[in-house]
Amino acid sequence: ADITMGQSPNGSSYNEDGIGTVFYQGRAEFGYRFPTQRLCTTEPKRMARENDVLMSVRAPVGDLNVAREDCCIGRGIAAISSEYNSFVYYSILNQKSDFDIYNNSGTIFGSINRDALSAFKIPAANIALIEKFESVASEMDKIIHNNTLEIYKLRALKQVYLHKFFG
Repeated sequence: ADITMGQSPNGSSYNEDGIGTVFYQGRAEFGYRFPTQRLCTTEPKRMARENDVLMSVRAPVGDLNVAREDCCIGRGIAAISSEYNSFVYYSILNQKSDFDIYNNSGTIFGSINRDALSAFKIPAANIALIEKFESVASEMDKIIHNNTLEIYKLRALKQVYLHKFFG
């Protein structure tokens, strides 16, 4: 897997008007599976690609989401990209407790750096098993993604009708 540590763009480039590139600062935007878009930036620095695993690298370390789109990532997030994104996502999710050492390290708030994240071990399996897992899990993940998009659309439609009928 390739790891991209986030880097926040200049604060003056942020906006909530949808101008520029979607920007996720940190874990605050994380949802059940996908982050919630709140900010954009006109000066993106470090990028994640659609379907990359997004991991919180600041307290709490180890929370996961998946990028719904190409996006800019801030200092609180690392993007993990692999040919086997579903395998990586579920492997890290299964070992989430291994990141507790970074959350309970006695500092003001936990964090993990690139070297420590790069040293994290994902369970080894032969490539045929990984590919078999990926073929099944990635299909389920596509369904989760599509259902999530549908939920977002229905919520937006609900808001339109609530506003229309109740002002």
